[in-house]
Amino acid sequence: MNPHDSDAGKTFASDDDRRPTINLVDAADGVLGSDQESKLIRCQEIIDYKFRDLSLLLSALTHASGASNRLASNERMEFLGDAVLGLTVCQWLYEEYPDYSEGDLTKIKSAVVSRRACGKVACELGLDECLIVGRGVTRNRSFPRSLVSDVFESVIAAIYLDGGIDVIRDRLHDWLADEVYRAVEGQGASNYKSSLQQYAQRELANTPVYRLVRESGPDHRKSFLISAVIGDRVFAAAWGSNKKDAEQHAASNALAELHEVPLPYPDVPEEGC
Repeated sequence: MNPHDSDAGKTFASDDDRRPTINLVDAADGVLGSDQESKLIRCQEIIDYKFRDLSLLLSALTHASGASNRLASNERMEFLGDAVLGLTVCQWLYEEYPDYSEGDLTKIKSAVVSRRACGKVACELGLDECLIVGRGVTRNRSFPRSLVSDVFESVIAAIYLDGGIDVIRDRLHDWLADEVYRAVEGQGASNYKSSLQQYAQRELANTPVYRLVRESGPDHRKSFLISAVIGDRVFAAAWGSNKKDAEQHAASNALAELHEVPLPYPDVPEEGC
């Protein structure tokens, strides 16, 4: 169970198009590949990692319903995986979004590590089909939807224990890239520089820089006109009462030009300039 989730994040979204389809199978179903050994092989193919200690993966995939006792299930692995996931995402956001405040980073992180996001990614990867469960679970379909987000975290822990932090970091960056992008876009309205940087790197394979065009006003009350530059393209400059604000306004102008909408900050000095 994720201690960092809010009540709203503890269940999947109510709209059906966002609910992943969970596919659980056990050996009693007679489905090819439903036996334990096949699931271990299939999971390693999915995560593109071959375990040195296969018992770690076995533990990560074994739900309490399919374990001889609770300590043999993936619950302890889930506990560790939750911490590894949180640390990895926090470091990722801290390094990639230097202009975001602590509050913005916290909101983004909460969305990325939520049960909804983890369950969605787990189902997209196919980890739900690798889960080792008791026969009653698949027969009655009486399982919590958090089951797939839990196995996502336990598999994270298994990879971390077997291969180290670098191995799991690389995979999490790959698996969660879309979730991070969506969460960042949701916070972009208050941080145009980060939004522009992500857009420029993703769509233009370049990084924006900011150029001071001119200053205005006395020393105690200066205003700054700054433009964003991406490659050879110089975007409409914008004023700000300090360089930080002017850069945010310039980034907003650049985003407007890129999306062919009216400029939010035309080249007009702020009041008092």
